[in-house]
Formats: sequence, structure tokens, C-alpha cells
Amino acid sequence: MSSFLKLSGVSNKSNPRSNESAVISQIVGPMHISHFSRKRLVAHMIKANGLDLHDRLCYRRHRANPRSVVVAAQLVPANYAPPTAETLVLEVPGSTQTITLETGEIGRQANGSIMGTCGQTMIYATACCSPSPTGDGSFLPLTVNYAERFSAAGRTSGGFIKRDGRPRDAEVLVSRLVDRPLRPMFAKGWANETQVLEWVLSYDGINEPEPIAITAAAAALLISDIPLQKAVAGVRVGLLPGGELVINPTLEQMKVSRLDLMVAGTRDAILMIEGFCEFLTEEQMIEALGFGSKAITSLCLQMEEWAQKVGKPKRADCVVTVPEDLEDRVLNLVGAQLREAYRTSLSKDVRGAAVAEAQARVLTELAAASASDGNGTAGTYTPLQISMALKSVESRVMRSLILEEGVRADGRGVSDIRPITSRAGLLPRTHGSALFTRGETQAICVTTLGTANDALRADSMRKTDEEDSNEGRFYLQYHFPPSSVGETGRVGMPGRRELGHGELAQRALAPIVPFGDVFPYTVRLESTITESNGSSSMASVCGGVLALQDAGVPISRPVAGIAMGLILEPAADLGAGFGSGSSSGSTRYVVLSDILGSEDALGDMDFKVAGDRDTITAFQMDIKVEGITLDIMASALAQARTGRQHILEQMQRCNPPPSGCLSPYTPRMLRATVDPTKIGIVVGSGGRTIKQLKEVTGVTAINLDEEGRVDIVGPNEAAATQALELINLLVSDPEPGTVLRKRPVLSLAAFGCFVELCPGRQGLVHVSELADPAPSDVASVVSVGEKIDVMVLSCDGGKVSLSRRAVAMLDRGETYSVVKR
Repeated sequence: MSSFLKLSGVSNKSNPRSNESAVISQIVGPMHISHFSRKRLVAHMIKANGLDLHDRLCYRRHRANPRSVVVAAQLVPANYAPPTAETLVLEVPGSTQTITLETGEIGRQANGSIMGTCGQTMIYATACCSPSPTGDGSFLPLTVNYAERFSAAGRTSGGFIKRDGRPRDAEVLVSRLVDRPLRPMFAKGWANETQVLEWVLSYDGINEPEPIAITAAAAALLISDIPLQKAVAGVRVGLLPGGELVINPTLEQMKVSRLDLMVAGTRDAILMIEGFCEFLTEEQMIEALGFGSKAITSLCLQMEEWAQKVGKPKRADCVVTVPEDLEDRVLNLVGAQLREAYRTSLSKDVRGAAVAEAQARVLTELAAASASDGNGTAGTYTPLQISMALKSVESRVMRSLILEEGVRADGRGVSDIRPITSRAGLLPRTHGSALFTRGETQAICVTTLGTANDALRADSMRKTDEEDSNEGRFYLQYHFPPSSVGETGRVGMPGRRELGHGELAQRALAPIVPFGDVFPYTVRLESTITESNGSSSMASVCGGVLALQDAGVPISRPVAGIAMGLILEPAADLGAGFGSGSSSGSTRYVVLSDILGSEDALGDMDFKVAGDRDTITAFQMDIKVEGITLDIMASALAQARTGRQHILEQMQRCNPPPSGCLSPYTPRMLRATVDPTKIGIVVGSGGRTIKQLKEVTGVTAINLDEEGRVDIVGPNEAAATQALELINLLVSDPEPGTVLRKRPVLSLAAFGCFVELCPGRQGLVHVSELADPAPSDVASVVSVGEKIDVMVLSCDGGKVSLSRRAVAMLDRGETYSVVKR
């Protein structure tokens, strides 16, 4: 239509309807058109000038909205084709499934977008960054948000709010899994706000999304212009009952796997490990890590080859760096002062004061140098650049002391553990409590025992119709107030760090907590960190064990946790003075036991390991540099085992020790099983029977499930036992000869009286069994509401015959023979 308007010489900038009339006049020319309708003339115009379908649609849209049909026709070419996806099919060694990555069709306005697919599980990942730096280069402004849509599994949230909103705890934990291996691979000094968003859009209930989430997020960054230095991939490693290792096991395989290991890294090195297992050895762990590392190398090589074809050039204009000469100037000014502080200061406060004094001196000296030189060179350094340079110098000083002299910041040797003290029964009214202190790290742990109603329930995309009776029976909640490090800050809902540390401690303790058929209580463990300078999550593991024992939980064995560190340097950079480390190929390293907060911040690795004396239950590793080999990891695991053994010995010296029995304030719980067909008898019409049982016995809860399992919770064992006896009377016939004491009379009849055996069931005492001799008037012997002792004579078709006379004879020491009828 536009092209024809131009050919006809009619302007397309004035009134469109006037233009249309002018065109029609040109087409028909001198023809007599009085007998043609406007619709037919337009149709003739379109046909005669060969206008394509797009022009026709634009013309009709102009008729409905006569603003700019011509402009619309010009914007979209006639040969328009929809966007198509560039696809990479990743072959995953050790797995029967492939992972498909697609880009170019969906999310084209993001810096990078990927649709990752494994089976019928699909994750959409995007990576975006701000156009200019928003930070100062001291901290990578990276945010990762992962979300699971209920619609992905064809479900809707079971809560009142149906819209997917605030991230659930499980989603936050996956976000951390994605964030941790990506963060070390960004160009140093990258200061642009960077955001990775992921949504699970389809979930098949077979392929778990975590490995896809790590790989898809890394791929989105890799093909974008955001400076991710290398491809990163993630895999899950499982251990099947036959001892076979498998990559990215299915959900059914994970149900029988003894190992749940998430590994992420580059083609050259592992960057992140998080795993949980049922008492595996260090050798089994190293084998699993090597198996996962080979798969990651293959995935990364495939991704990098693909990124060269479809990726964008990387940005290098927004990297914020410290001036090259500044670090050397700071080292010359305060290097010796920091070295002496780290060699002689044994407490965190003293070292912190020394570092603050050094920073103040640097600021003063550089300002004075700037004023005396008059050239303004030193004056161009910002306080933040000076602070970053000072942190780098501090790291170099700490590392050199460890590598060259084997001296740590608090004076310990590289394998020494800080002093440990502990005591149980700290809080008198709790069900179990303990205080665990290791150096300047301290945790108060509290155990609370409850019923099935107290179990942790979470609605999620992955929830199935099959309920696991042990799901949510044990959970740990970790609290890290800012006061634990002498600071002020936000309090309230747990942050990502708190959720991650709590999950690690919970999974470390889960293998030692008994199943519900052995210990029917729901176990809730709280850990409040009161001091922190070193791994507080591992302190939560140690304190949690003591609190569980103090509450009387029959754990299978005690476990302990320890945080390991690493200082890694190329051998060529160390010089002849190196004398304390070990070697692995072309690098020298020192493994540190029970690391401090500063050693965590300034070192190359944070490796947390929990387990008993010889095997492992949980482990987590974050690596900041490449070059850490399996040999180094094996060395760290061996040193960690020695550290755990020492900590377990110290825990045995807990004073006062854990009570090992239920607290007087713990509700007593009994568990029994009834015929599922008789659950209705126990509940009664409208819940009447179960309410009466609670009123009569004083128990606080009677819970039943569809399988006939009954949990009775009472303030003491006597009440729970009485309730269980009454339930047994309801669902089964009592044995003849059973004596029932203090049973109320419900009603009187000419032939006897009816006595309540338990709420919902009654029996008959015949007049001949009321007294000896038999009374002529029942009312002369008993009255309604009176409580009497009776013996079961017989049960016939659910009808129970009772005798008061028999109990009286037994109480007098006489013999009464029960005849079964």
C-alpha cells in the first residue's frame, strides 16, 4: 500500500482517508464509477496493483485505526521471517541424558538468554548487566534468582495466594548453588550490576533442575558480552546401590543413592562442591569428584566451542582496577607493620585494630606525599582504592607468613584446632540444649521435640502425591545475628547465607537422627550464633549433636564438623624461603585446619567437612582460584579427618554432659498401629470419640493417618498409656479375665446396667453379676454415673459381658473362673 501511494504521487502524511480517496480516483481515471461501491473499488485497486498480503493487512488495520498504516507497512519487510534458535546438544559423559541449550529465539533483548532442556525439564535463563559501572570494583555486584513455577509440573500452589511470589527456601538454596561457581570466573574489577534470572518452566519429575540451572546460567553469561572468563558447568553425581557412579541421576535413582554430590567448575578445575552422603569414606568422595570433574571438562569444552560461533564480544571497558603502583606503595608503607601484627596479635580485635591503624597511616602518608610533591599524583587515589590495596597487601602478608614460616594469625600451627569447651543443659525449660565454643566461634543449640503436626511442610513444584512419612521430621534453623561479629544490621527473615549454612548443618546431622518408627517425635533444632570467627555452621553441627543427646534423641553416632582452608601459590613465586607447604605438580600449598574468618576471606578455599571419626556425612567447598587438584583435595580430606577426631574427643568432655533422656518438660508420645478399617471407630461421628478420649485421659493430641498409625501425645507417660489402652479397647475385643477399674455406669435396666469401657464402647453387667446374691432391684446396688470395677467375661460379636461380682471376689482373694462364651 505504501509503495503504491508513493508511485501514485499521493502524500502519505496528510489525512489518510483523503489519500485513499485520491488513490481511488487515480485508479479509475475517467471511468464512470457511480454504480460501483467503495468496497468493490478498493478490492479492484488491491488486485490491479498486486499488493501483497502484508500491505492488505496494513490497509485493513488503517481502516480500523487510521493513524499510520503506511509507516507500519514500511517497518516490516515483506520477506519477514520469525527468529530461529541456535542449538547446542551437550553430550554428558556418565549419563544417558543430553542437555540441549538454545539461544536466539527467546529473550533476545537480554545480554544473553538460554533455554536449557534435559528430558522434559526446561529452564529459561537470562543474564543482564547495567550499561555502566554501579559499584566500585571492591565487590562483584552479581545477583542470581532461581524460581520454580508450579505450572511447570501442572500444579497450582496449595496456599491461599496462588501467584508465584517470594522465593521459597529451596529456591534460595539453588540460587546459591548457581552463584558460587560463577562468581570467581568474572573479570576482576567488574563493577556493573549483573543479574542472572532463571525459571523452571517445565518439570517432568524425572530430571532434577539443579545441574541444568548451573549450566544454563553459565551459558547465558558465556554467550553474552558480560566478561565471564571461562565456561562453567555443573553436574550431580549419585552412587547407586551396586557401587556405580552416575552423572545427573534421575529422581528415582536419587531415592536409592547413598550420595548427593553437586560439582561445578571449568574445563581446568573444580570451583564448587556441595554434597551429602551416608557415611562414605574419603576415597569414595575423591573417586566421585574425579568422575564429576571429567564430565564437567567435556561440557565446558563443548560450550566454549559453541560460544565462539554464537557469542558476543566481551566488554572490557567497565572493569575497575586499582592503580598499579598503589599496592606497592602501601606495601612499602605498612607491610612490616601488618606482618608484625599478624605474627603477634592472637585475637580478632587486636588484629582489627592494627589493620585500622595501618589504613589510617596509609591515608595520612599518601595525603602528605601528595601535598609535598605538588603534582597531585598521590591525591588521585580514592579512599576506596586505598582500602582495596590495603586488603591485597594484608592478604599477601598473611599468605607469606603461612607459606614461609608456617605461622597463622592467631599463632597456631597449620593443623592445630582452637580450644574447645562445651556444656549441656544450658537452658532449664527447653527439651535439650547445649553451648559449644571453639575459639572465638560460639553457638547455642536447642532441641525441641514435637508431633507430626510440627513437621516442616513446604509446597513446591516437585511435591508428589506420595507422602514421605519422614519428610520434614527433622529440620535445623540457623540464626546469625549481627551482634555475633560485634556489628549492627538487619534482623528478621533469614538471609541467603543463613539458609545455606542451616541446610549444610541439617544435612550433616540428618543421617544420625532415627526414623519415625524408632523415635516418633518430630525434631526441631535451633542454632543461634553468639560469636563468630570461623565456621559457625560446623559449630552448629557440633553443638547440635550435644543438644540432641541432651534431649534424649537416640542418635546413631556422634558427628562433628570442621572448616578447612588453603593457601595456594605457584612454586616459582615463593622463592627459597618456602618451607612449610606441600607440593603438587608446579604449585605449593598449605592446608589449614579450623580456619579463622580472615583466613577464609583472604585464602583460596573454604572447605567444610562433617562426619564421624572415619566417614563423611556432608561437605561443602568454595574455591576462589583454579589449580586445586584432586591430590590437594585428598590431602585436605585426610587432614580434616584428623581434625574431626580431635573435636569428637573434646565433645566427649562436655561438662555437664548431655542427660541422654527425655526432659520432664518434653511431651510423652506413644505410637501404635490399628486396623485402617477401624480408624472411623477411633475418630467417631464428627470427631466425638477422639475428643472424649482426650478429655478423659488428658492427652494433648491423638493423630491418625491413613495407614492406621496412631500417635498419642500427653503431658506424661501415664496419660498417654491410658489413652492407648482405651484405643485398644475400641478397636479390639478385650481378653476374658481383663479387669477394668473405675468405669462409669451409663444407664440402668431391669436386667442389669451398661458400663462405659471407653468413649465409644460399652458393655453389659447382668444383674446376676452385679452382686452376690443377685439384687432384685438394680438401682439399689448402682446408680448412673457411679464408677465401678468390672471384669470382662466374654465378647460375642462386639458385645461385651462384664461382671462386678468377679472383681469383688478377686479383691477378697477368692478364685473366680472365667468361662468363655
